[in-house]
Amino acid sequence: MQMTEDAAGTLALRALGWLIGEDDLLGVFLGATGASADDLRAQAADPAFQASVLEFLTMDDAWVTRFCDSLGEEYTAPLAAARVLAGEAGRHWT
Repeated sequence: MQMTEDAAGTLALRALGWLIGEDDLLGVFLGATGASADDLRAQAADPAFQASVLEFLTMDDAWVTRFCDSLGEEYTAPLAAARVLAGEAGRHWT
């Protein structure tokens, strides 16, 4: 099934909410992106920021598993959503 932009955005917001509740990962995300808590609120609706949340999440299979298991999502959903949100920037030449 093809993921829509709305579904991808919703999943990204769910991922952001989940990430905020994961003390061990939130600091890593903030450090890796340079984002602040204020940035999380201000940019939550921005598809590029949403894509960055999902791209961060997909950096580690264990994080994907934790997220998907906690929300009942398929393991492929975060990467699929990140690609939708990234648009043309998310397409590879290969």
